[in-house]
Amino acid sequence: MTAFFALTTSLLWGLADFGGGLLTRRTPALTVVVVSQGLAAVVLGVIVVATGGWSDAGPRLWFAVAAGLVGPVALLSFYKALAVGPMGVVSPLATLSVAVPVGVGLFLGERPGLLQVAGIAVAVTGVVLAGGPQLRGAPVQRRTILLTLVSAAGFGTVFALITEASTTVTGLFLALFVQRLTSVATGGAALWRSVRQGAPALPEGGFALAALPALGFVGLADVAANGTYSVAAQHGPVTVAAVLASLYPVVTALAARGFLSERLRAIQAAGAGLALVGTLLLATG
Repeated sequence: MTAFFALTTSLLWGLADFGGGLLTRRTPALTVVVVSQGLAAVVLGVIVVATGGWSDAGPRLWFAVAAGLVGPVALLSFYKALAVGPMGVVSPLATLSVAVPVGVGLFLGERPGLLQVAGIAVAVTGVVLAGGPQLRGAPVQRRTILLTLVSAAGFGTVFALITEASTTVTGLFLALFVQRLTSVATGGAALWRSVRQGAPALPEGGFALAALPALGFVGLADVAANGTYSVAAQHGPVTVAAVLASLYPVVTALAARGFLSERLRAIQAAGAGLALVGTLLLATG
């Protein structure tokens, strides 16, 4: 069950990143974050009301609030890193996010077996290579490295926080709803400040209503990924769930290959293969 839900998380996050990346080519990243998360919050609100999720309100929701504060910071740092630095450096470095939940799992006493340790090493190496690391070229600015490390730490922290935010299915819906409300408030404040400083909030030509379905998909896929990761981490070792959930860069690369006909570099194809081998080792270990 852990492997299934963690791999589902990778699929959803990979598709969400792919869709978000396409949308930010035309629409400012902050607007994409706020609108997509806002649409997801509306859907989650309906689900919470329909399932009576309010009855699960309690102190654990503070973990969801914290995740909602950290998430937009991590996402925006990631987008800014991509804007000022090469993707071949940013994408592999961002996979360091897996270190946070794995570290938490080890701190709490989890001790993966030898086969699982080998699977973790192989899978993480595969994910880094699937990002197409830049092995040569001009030096990368310190700002790019710093932004990427901030985003990695933020993503990993969200992994850890959302796991602690609920213990029941209805409680999970409520936690995700609170997380999204916090994300929208945080992102909205950042967007307001950005507009006050002269940055555009809408693309040239105005906002296209035709983009709403895509924005909704990105927001809902991100929400669903948080949910499936929470289930995976609660029903199995966090060290395994976190590594399997971190395979989303492979999904993003394959989506770009399938929908945009982007060619995978040899190092990316090798990375995807290693990620698959690591997944099999983790699943059988």
